Formats: sequence, structure tokens, C-alpha cells
Amino acid sequence: MTKKNIPVKLNETYTATIRDLGIHGEGIGSVDDFTLFVPGALPGETVTARIVAAKKSYAQGKLISIEKPSPFRTKPECPAYHACGGCQISHLTYEGQLAVKEQRVKDVVSRLGGFSEDLVLPVLPAENPWNYRNKMAVPVAQATGGPVIGYYRQGSHQVVPIDGCLIQEEENNRVLRFAKGFMARHSIQGYNEKSRKGSVRHIMARTGDHGEVMVVIVTATPALPFAELWVKEMRELLPEVVSIYHNVQKSPGNVILGETLHHLWGKKTLTATLEGLAFEVSPFSFFQVHRSQAEKLYDKALEYAALTGGETVIDAYCGTGTISLCLAKKAKKVIGIEIVKAAIDDAWKNAEFNHVENVEFHAADAGKLMPELYKAGLRPDVIVMDPVRAGCSEDVLKAAAAMEPKRMVYVSCNPATFARDAKILAGLSYTLKKVQPVDVFPQTMHIETVALLERAE
Repeated sequence: MTKKNIPVKLNETYTATIRDLGIHGEGIGSVDDFTLFVPGALPGETVTARIVAAKKSYAQGKLISIEKPSPFRTKPECPAYHACGGCQISHLTYEGQLAVKEQRVKDVVSRLGGFSEDLVLPVLPAENPWNYRNKMAVPVAQATGGPVIGYYRQGSHQVVPIDGCLIQEEENNRVLRFAKGFMARHSIQGYNEKSRKGSVRHIMARTGDHGEVMVVIVTATPALPFAELWVKEMRELLPEVVSIYHNVQKSPGNVILGETLHHLWGKKTLTATLEGLAFEVSPFSFFQVHRSQAEKLYDKALEYAALTGGETVIDAYCGTGTISLCLAKKAKKVIGIEIVKAAIDDAWKNAEFNHVENVEFHAADAGKLMPELYKAGLRPDVIVMDPVRAGCSEDVLKAAAAMEPKRMVYVSCNPATFARDAKILAGLSYTLKKVQPVDVFPQTMHIETVALLERAE
């Protein structure tokens, strides 16, 4: 369709029926078969929207009115919801969220993978879709009236001020409110991304077992203003805080933590339990932010691995070893592979901390190491893969299939890349048996999946 015959015009209003949601939670409809994105609209709704942007293949509209509302539409509980970009679908009931996510997995499994959508099971829901995040990292900016702490407005780096976040554990919200008051009382400046002036860039908090909290104050300056007072007042007002750090991040960009870390007070690590295993969590550690749902995810991975105690398992993309250690409880031996050396260092520490001896970890490219292990005589019974959002490299998929394990368990945080990879594995003699979505991040469009693939005879 050329620009001349685009059926919509800027600032004109049009009526459209919404059929789906995009990756950011925006409604997707069409005008005369021309795609229209309408933030705030829900599937099944008929809406009127004013065109605010028109491209060659799609347009974006501003929601003006809802002619026919969805039965799943609800009033968001968060007062900052329409400005903040942290959550995307809180205007959808939780039942509606689960339905949308399940359909999204079915669509990509069918469309991108070429599999039957009947392989997708109902989403495993969260018992509580609120106050579930045990890690908070909020940006700090400087406004005319003083420092601003909150979350970025969607699609921008403008900080929306908040007093608390409904998907954070309350211990983290208490840290946020303390930081806001402390910086105002002592006239401490937030960071200005454009001028690169100011001091405090982020406030990070992590909640571990028994409600214990670690706080990390990230600054652009080498020194933390009023460092001793931060510790003194936090200890007085937040007795749940057991560890306080100062981190220096001088570099521009989106990376929250810098390399320089100063331990100001208290414990150096938190303890966080997952699947009966205890993990030491430091400021740099990766740990699942929604523990109860992560346990459901891991339980399903263990179920699909079908271990009886005599198996050798490879955990590709093992990260800090959380899945590896869970597998080790039921396997003869687990070999974890991860290209990030710092993560492997943590994996070894986690194994030692939990007295798990039937694991070994390698800091290597799984696509290169697995063929070497195969040549050395290793024949794994099961291979587990839990890659980043980009999915597995084709080298890893080919290396895994060449080792001819009976089963593969694929844990994914991106259904689209999983479907792509499952299609490749299908061409390498592995049959997709089932896909279990797990709602690890309620109120957002993110959905995780666990899939079982078996070697075809």
C-alpha cells in the first residue's frame, strides 16, 4: 500500500475493532485492512481513535472513546498507571490478562513454529498478581522542585514520580519512600541525563528471606553525599534493611550498576531460598524476581525432564546455576554451561553453599563446548536450555541435537524466539510435545514458557 492510498489521515478520527494486543500492550485493529495501533484499547472492543502518526504500513491512534467495551476491562488500581511505563495491562482483569497471554503463545507457536496450538496448555497463574517483585531499581532525576524518584514514562526517559509500586514487595516501597524523603531533607540532587550533572542515579532494593532488605544507592559521582547519614537514618527508620551499598556508575546509558562498589554497612549478601535451595544474593547477582512463580516454572521443567536419579543432564545457558542445582537433586550429574564467567563463578559458590557435589560448571560457549564433550564420550540423557530473550544460537541447537538426548526441556522468556528455535529442532528430529506458559510477570505483557521436546525414533 503506497502512501498515496493510506486510508487514514493525521488528526482525523476513525472507528476500529480491536483484535489483539501488541508487545507493549497496545490495542491492534485496522481501518480498511490498514493496521492501527491504539494504546489503551483491548481485544474485542470497538473504539474511536484520532490518528497521531501514519507510516507506510501502519498508523498510531490516540484513544478517544470506547463504543463497545471489553467485559475484561477494569479500572487500574495504580494512580500512576497511565503515565508510568512499568506495567502495560493493568486495565485488563487478571482473567483477561491470562487469556491474552495464552493466546499470544498459541499464535506464535502456530504462526512462527508451524505447530498445532493445541500443544499449548492453560497458563499457570500467580496466586497474587500484585506485590510480587523482590527487586526494585528506580531511576532518580532532578526537577525544578527537587529530586524525582519513580519509573520512566513509556517510550521515554522522563521519570514519573511515584510513592510506591503495586507490583513491588512492600519492603522495597518503604525504601523508595525513605530515599525520596531523605534526598529532599538533605537537598541531594538527582541525576540529569542530558547535562550529566547531579549525583544519585538509581535506588535499588532487594528483598530476601524473612523480609530482609539490601539497598544499593547508585551515583554518578565518586562520593555518596551524606553517606554516614544514609546509613544512620536508614537503620533507624527501616529496621528490615540489613545491607547497604554505594555503587558508582559514571558511564551514560541504561546500565544501572557500575563496576565500583562500596559496602557501607551490614551483611555483604542476602539469603534467598528457591525450591528448598539457599542462594547468596549480592548487588550484582541474578535472582528470580517472582519467587513463587519461578518455582512453578522450575517444577514444570523438572517434571518434563522426568529424572529418576541415573541421568546425566546438560544445562545450557545455566546462568548462576539455579536450574542446575534444582536438577541435581534428581539427576546423577548435571553439567552447567554459561558464556558469562561471573555467572559461572556465582554458580560454583551456589553449589558450595548448598553442598551440591554432583554438578560442574563451565564458562564457555555451549555451541562450541557441547561438540567437544560429545567427542570426549559424553552422552546426556536430557538437555535443558534457558536462553536470553534472543533465544538459542543455531550452533547450540545443532550441537544439542547432535548429542541425541532423549528429551530437551526449553525454558523461554520470549515465546517468539522459542517458536523459531522449536521449528529448527523439529528439523533435527525433535518433536514438540507440549508448551506450558507460566505468568511470572502479572500486569505486564511478558510471559514465560516451559516446553518438552522428545527425540523422534
